[in-house]
This record gives sequence, C-alpha cells and structure tokens, in this order.
Amino acid sequence: MKLFNLFKTFVASFTLSLAMSGMALAAPNPCAMKHNPCAMKKMNPCAAKNPCAAKAANPCAANGHIKSALITRPADYRPYQGKQADLVKEGKKLFGDTKLSSNGLSCSTCHANYGAFQDSFAQPYPHRVQMVDERTGKKTIELDEMVQLCMVVPMATKPLPWDSKKLAALTAYTAELQKGFKPGKAAATGNPCAAKNPCAMKRNPCAAKNPCAIKKH
Repeated sequence: MKLFNLFKTFVASFTLSLAMSGMALAAPNPCAMKHNPCAMKKMNPCAAKNPCAAKAANPCAANGHIKSALITRPADYRPYQGKQADLVKEGKKLFGDTKLSSNGLSCSTCHANYGAFQDSFAQPYPHRVQMVDERTGKKTIELDEMVQLCMVVPMATKPLPWDSKKLAALTAYTAELQKGFKPGKAAATGNPCAAKNPCAMKRNPCAAKNPCAIKKH
C-alpha cells in the first residue's frame, strides 16, 4: 500500500511538471519576428543606401569623366517659359528636394549657405568652371547646363528634360542665388557627409540594445 501511494505521488508530480513545461513552451517569444523591430531591413530606416558610404567621402566632389553631350543644350533647345517670380519660388522648393536624385541628395545638400560654389560662380554665365572642364572637356558652360551637370553628378540621376519646368525653375532660383554670391563667400565645407548622421543612435531603433541578443540560458 505504501509503495502504491509513493507511485501515485510520483505520477502526480511528473504530470504537474509536464503541465508547467507546456505552459513555459507556450509563452510568447519576445524575440519572434513581429516583436523584434530590427529583424527586418524594411523596418530599419538606416538600412537604406547611404550616399556617404561610397569610396569618395564627399559625393559633391565625385570623380570620373562624363560625356559633354549629356549636359550640353540641344540644337533645338526651347526652354520652358513662365513668370520669373513663379519659377524662382518653384526652384527654391526643388533646390531642397531629395526626390530629384537617386541617392538621397538634393541641390542644397552640397550648396546650402553657398557651400561647394567656386569663386567663379560670381561671374556671368557662360563662363569656365574648373570641375566642368576637368570632367567633360567643356571650356565654358551655361547656367542651365550647370544644373544638368549637378543632376548627373553628384545626384546620380538623368538630366532633366530640356523643356521642363523643373529645369527652368532650378535655373531661375540658382540665378537668384548668384546675385547674392561674392568670391570667398562659399561655406567652409560642401561635404554632406560631414553633417549629422540621420542614422545616429536616437533616430535608429536598431542601434539600441536588442533584448533578443542576450545570451540564452
């Protein structure tokens, strides 16, 4: 009888142990995909292409030759016509629009506070621009052609349609900027990679400590 009671006690204890184990196994897993914000690239805003990750630390000073025909006015060039004030206003918006590029840059990324402008920017167009001469072989360049060069490099995209409102607007706004520019006024740096990193700790949820990275017991 005593032996039978011991057996019943053992069975009851074993059954309780199994039940508790089952409960533990069924508990929510904090490291499951839906609970881990860093488990999927699309949930990490810093997983996007970083224009500053290229070999050249400064995309505003990108190297390499490009065909001059790519940025040269076509023979039948007919620019978009509109009120100058309206074009300048629109151009100011476009100057900071990163959607114009393929790498997250905008015109203002390099040229905020006259950054990256050479002293020659003060001269009436057309004139010689050293970078243009070195990159394309063109000895002089028009202002709208200069805008097109910036589309190709450093913004890594195609030139704007020559008859587009966007090109006319950016050209008009750049002409307004030119009026206030004086040699020696360029900002000390035209390197957007020297600016604050948008993927810094406080803006990157995946930079924080990952509770799923703790050592398993």
